[in-house]
Amino acid sequence: MKKFAILCLSVCVLWSCKDDKTAETTTTSTEASEQLQTMLSDYSEEGYALNPMTATRAGDNRFDTEFPNVLSDDYKAKKKAYYTKYKQLISEIDTENLSNTEKLSLEVLEWDCDINLEAMTFKKDLMPVDQMWSMNLDFNQFASATNAQPFETVEDYNEWLTRVDNYLVWLDNAIDNMKQGMEEGYVLPQPLIKKTIPQFETLAKGPVEKHLYFSPVAKLSGDFSDEEKTQIKTAYTAMVEDKVIPAHQKMVDFLQNEYMAKGRTSSGINATPLGDAYYAHQIKLYTTTDMTADEIHKLGLSEVARIRSEMEKVKQEVGFEGDLNAFFDHVRTKKELMPFTERSQVIAFYDSIHDAMKPQIDRLFDKQPVTAFEVRRTEPFREKSAAANYNPGSLDGTRPGIFFTPIPDVETYNIFDKESLFLHEAIPGHHYQISLQQESNELPKFRKTLWYSSYGEGWALYAESMGKELGLFKDPYQYFGMLSQEIHRAIRLVVDTGLHSKGWTREQAIQYSLENEAMEESSITSEIERYMANPGQALSYKIGQLKLIELRERASEQLGDKFDIREYHNQVLETGCIPLQLLENKIDGWIGSYVD
Repeated sequence: MKKFAILCLSVCVLWSCKDDKTAETTTTSTEASEQLQTMLSDYSEEGYALNPMTATRAGDNRFDTEFPNVLSDDYKAKKKAYYTKYKQLISEIDTENLSNTEKLSLEVLEWDCDINLEAMTFKKDLMPVDQMWSMNLDFNQFASATNAQPFETVEDYNEWLTRVDNYLVWLDNAIDNMKQGMEEGYVLPQPLIKKTIPQFETLAKGPVEKHLYFSPVAKLSGDFSDEEKTQIKTAYTAMVEDKVIPAHQKMVDFLQNEYMAKGRTSSGINATPLGDAYYAHQIKLYTTTDMTADEIHKLGLSEVARIRSEMEKVKQEVGFEGDLNAFFDHVRTKKELMPFTERSQVIAFYDSIHDAMKPQIDRLFDKQPVTAFEVRRTEPFREKSAAANYNPGSLDGTRPGIFFTPIPDVETYNIFDKESLFLHEAIPGHHYQISLQQESNELPKFRKTLWYSSYGEGWALYAESMGKELGLFKDPYQYFGMLSQEIHRAIRLVVDTGLHSKGWTREQAIQYSLENEAMEESSITSEIERYMANPGQALSYKIGQLKLIELRERASEQLGDKFDIREYHNQVLETGCIPLQLLENKIDGWIGSYVD
């Protein structure tokens, strides 16, 4: 009996100790998790305040009057302090008891802080304006009253007036920065300046009633009183006449009369003081890898050769006699591939692609977005120099995702590659990936709007490769279009590294592209100039696609009969945009959960 009592006491003490340790572990785990959630929430909140345009795009309208002067010393100091602060806070988190999802968020946050702090060590802001990527182009889309900026109330209209005032401060400061850049050797290549001038010229003239910045007035509905309509119209007329037109004319005069003469005749970024170090940073930023320019260049040459061999098969299938380059010309000019006479027919064509895919979507995708989707023509003010693009819907789903396609000349709108374009920009490309990221109940807020090009553009190019699985590419010309889009991204690996690390000229890059793809010369020229404006961005597509294909093949091979393509897509899409190495770690863990 005494022995039993002692045994019971021992057991009680043992379980008591175990319960204490469990409670201690749970407390520690809960504290670490709460600390992390608070930090992630603060990071998002402070990030929106630092980047108010991002908040507006997400449907958060608290900052709709703001457009920070990102070129100012004050803003740069705030930005550096922001990332430095969270780098320190990351180091204070006890990661031992965090969940895998929480650990991944922490790793993503650390990567985001590091890459942004690294970017701030370069003087790229001495070239703040270009024809493709600069902040004025994003802002102008808001001015159209068809984008994220709301125009539903009198307050909305007044807030936009304030935001325009703030934007014009940035625009004026951009000229000051470019003047400093002229003195220090940070200037755009002349062909890019030439493309940029017309974008400002369009906004430097009236009539007021047809000006882009007057567009919100046309949205005034019956919900506004006559007095309110008159006040808004008067205020917007003054804004366009007295502020917007003069500010853009000032930029036109500067670009034409001062900047053009100082423009570079070189094409690559390594010809500026930014040098090879900046291009290495851009490669890291856009591929989220440690690949070198030489490695990427060689990979591009290999991929171009592989895809050309696939193109040869299509050429033979359609019975074309002549070499592949002649077939490129044939595809560029084939009248049957330019069937439209009205722009509305282009939109209807994309709708028909979507209808053809719908019966197959469920076989490949378990999770599908609820955010609505539309196809629209690109706004005329940027149509001549813009590529097709996707604008995400709002976080709450009230604003749809929009696929914008430029149609500057409808009668020459060639459709040979448009099925793959729809897969990329729309479904299941950007619309699926971005909408599911924004709709996620698992991701912290900051990750819902995070963008890493190698993941996002890699997914979109991977989506193109699923065309046959989705019931498309039945016409060999459309399949050739997919190969054309893929070789286009492979060519980017060659020409981007050629331009920025191997001394290639703009003309060399154009010629290489003409010899290896079917795009018309004007489009190729715009593409090459795009790469000149933003080194490294063009690398992200193929690097990301190849990684997603590699991970799919790895999972299929190791899981065998257990492999489910829908679950693989769930695993990829539920993470949102993350660096590729972090994605690979996650997929390997998922595979291991089955194998083990």
